[in-house]
Amino acid sequence: MKIHLLMGASALGLGACAYEPTPLPSIATQQAVVNATVSSPISYQDTLAGYTYRGPTGPRDWRSVNQEQTEGN
Repeated sequence: MKIHLLMGASALGLGACAYEPTPLPSIATQQAVVNATVSSPISYQDTLAGYTYRGPTGPRDWRSVNQEQTEGN
């Protein structure tokens, strides 16, 4: 059991020593040209446009509800 712990610790240690960070990219080439005269063609749209309130209704007589939903009506 000790040999497994020793081998695992040595593998982690050697892996940590072999770490070489990659260079960061130049962000000057990635920045977009900002033009103040250009505006977005998308305008604000209300998220609740077209919403109709459908609140709960009171209890109704089940016989009349069944009569309304029959195939004969």
